[in-house]
Amino acid sequence: MDARSAASTLDQPPSLKRWLASERANGRFYRVLELIAAGVLLAMLATSYATLARGDPTEMASPPLIALLLVGNLVPAILLMVLLTRRLAVRRAAQGELGTGLLHTRLVALFSIIAAVPTVLVAIFASFLLQSGLEFWFSNKARGMLENSVQIARGAYQQEVDRVAAETTTMATDVVRILLPRYSLDDIRFADAFARSQVLPRNLSEAIIFTAGDDAVIRTQVLVNPYDRPLESLITPAKLKELEGRDWVEVNSSDRVGTLTRIPEESGLFLYSARVFEPALKQQLDRADSVLIDYRTLQERARLYQLRFNAALLLGSLIIVGLAIVVALRLADRLVRPLGGLVTAAGRVEEGDFSTRVAVNRKDDEIGVLSEAFNRMTGRLEEQTGALKAVNTQLETRRAFIEAVLGSVTAGVIALDDDRRILLTNRSAEALLQHGAEGIEQRTLHEVSHELEEFLCGDQREADVLVRAEGGQRTLAVKRVRYADGWVLTFDDITEQLADQRRAAWSDIARRIAHEIKNPLTPIQLAAERIQRRFGKEVQSDPETFGRLTETIVRQVDNLRRMVDEFSNFARMPKPKFREENVHDIARTSLFLHEVAHPGITFALVPPQGDIRMICDRGQLGQALTNVVKNAVEAIESRRNRGEQSLEGDRVTLRLSKDSRQLVMDLNDTGIGLPQDRERLTEPYMTTRVRGTGLGLAIVKKIVEEHGGEIAFLDRAGGGTHVRIAFDLARLALLAEAAEQPQDEESA
Repeated sequence: MDARSAASTLDQPPSLKRWLASERANGRFYRVLELIAAGVLLAMLATSYATLARGDPTEMASPPLIALLLVGNLVPAILLMVLLTRRLAVRRAAQGELGTGLLHTRLVALFSIIAAVPTVLVAIFASFLLQSGLEFWFSNKARGMLENSVQIARGAYQQEVDRVAAETTTMATDVVRILLPRYSLDDIRFADAFARSQVLPRNLSEAIIFTAGDDAVIRTQVLVNPYDRPLESLITPAKLKELEGRDWVEVNSSDRVGTLTRIPEESGLFLYSARVFEPALKQQLDRADSVLIDYRTLQERARLYQLRFNAALLLGSLIIVGLAIVVALRLADRLVRPLGGLVTAAGRVEEGDFSTRVAVNRKDDEIGVLSEAFNRMTGRLEEQTGALKAVNTQLETRRAFIEAVLGSVTAGVIALDDDRRILLTNRSAEALLQHGAEGIEQRTLHEVSHELEEFLCGDQREADVLVRAEGGQRTLAVKRVRYADGWVLTFDDITEQLADQRRAAWSDIARRIAHEIKNPLTPIQLAAERIQRRFGKEVQSDPETFGRLTETIVRQVDNLRRMVDEFSNFARMPKPKFREENVHDIARTSLFLHEVAHPGITFALVPPQGDIRMICDRGQLGQALTNVVKNAVEAIESRRNRGEQSLEGDRVTLRLSKDSRQLVMDLNDTGIGLPQDRERLTEPYMTTRVRGTGLGLAIVKKIVEEHGGEIAFLDRAGGGTHVRIAFDLARLALLAEAAEQPQDEESA
């Protein structure tokens, strides 16, 4: 590992720590922790359900497993409660102006830990203790011991039943073998011998010899019944039917053990005998059976009771922790409320309210001392701030005065330090020199305008400087003044002034040229036409040359006449006559003239139909559109002459759009595009055509400006030129009203 990797390794813990601090500050860390705790809790609940549902419900689960599941559900539940309480504490602190809620959350966390640790330990201990005690009573040993005890009682009872059954079957055999050979059934001595020799010696309490017909009616033959019980009622048809295929059946009652059997070799004779036993034995036996049934029922629900107990432990633990959290919140409120007042007051002081004071409830504790110290501090701050405000008011008044003076002048003002860094500007300077959306203050003069820096490096105190700005080239009349720590530059934009001077000069020149040239044009043309008519047939040596020369004279005179007309139009442009016109018709007419003359070019008007109204001079606006379309056509022809092709073809598109504020005309062509010095396109006698006069766009600009509009020359996406002409409808309405007022005054 090299030094660089070692350094990066050392840098990782601080960055992780900063990241954790950032996540905790914006709350994302705790939200993620809440989701993790909720997910772990749901996972543990699902795991607990799947684990406990998979086992035998009649058997208790392992105490360590139950304790582990209890802790696994209790810990994320407590953590989720603490996190949700933290959110509640922060929200209550924000609503009750109790600070940031940090003390709330710390107290909640502290009390939760204090309550949760012993609660979890007690829950684990209680779970182990109870389950360990119950584990024996629900074990196989306890169940076997109880079942054996019941089985012993049952065995004693069953032994008695078997003995009575043996005596009864033996007695039935003795009746057939001993008594019936001596006596008949209806002999009274048979009953006495039956009782003395068979019933009493066998310790039987009662006996009956009977017959049963098909109607299942008991017919007693011999009866030994010292207890005078209705023995016939004990022998039911169900018992007789049960005896079929068996040697004997039990006929037991609450205090007797009886047996029913057939007397062999005597068709239709039955014998029933019973012995009286202690009723408490039967009750104990029934009680043992009931206890065994209850134990088995309890054992079947052993896991359910185990889960209920552990669920009660879980719920009780959560209630204890919840009570601790509630107590922590209440205690935090009592501690934080005065501190929250101090925090709120400090925030107001931070915002500038130095008149803030906090209430002092008790002066004998630290918070009361802190509150008094805070009040003294804010009092001193209020006094000092008042003095500073008075001084700042004077400075602000002076600054406002200087800014008002600088802002009201149209000249640009720039203050520079010795490093030629711009310290102060006014709005005019920013409007003239700003490049993009960024301001020019705190930037060097070279970054803003290297032309002004060159002037500052020179010796002249005043000069006209040509600078480039967002609106194009501008001419500035610059002056400089030296002061102690730098320079002050002042400059005026004289671009329009120079343009107006040049325009006035060119207008005067055009008027003079038109006057001087127009007079001899008509005689020259008439003379050439007369020579051609009179001497055209007389010239025999070279008539073709003669005709070509005279036609050249006439054609060039026409060109001169057209040039003179343009000079006249530029020099004496009439004032527009404003009225409401349909601009769509004007645009369609301008396109139609060139569409007829140039069928190879596609002309499009968008929208193709419409009634778009605007106040304007129809003739002048049509002339301006015609010149612009003419330039677009010539640009396409120039591209053709160069041999260049356009992917979109030869196309001229005029788009009209109008809203409540302005009307915009966008003319796009696929021609050769704009030249480098596009800023001079509208200057008189500035042209890129071989036979152009340079007055077309100058006339267009003049017409647009007299209509209160603006014209811009842009690059079209995909090649070509985009000319945008925008008219301000409100300004046109004002110009129309101003034009009508002198006429109204003259007519009056």
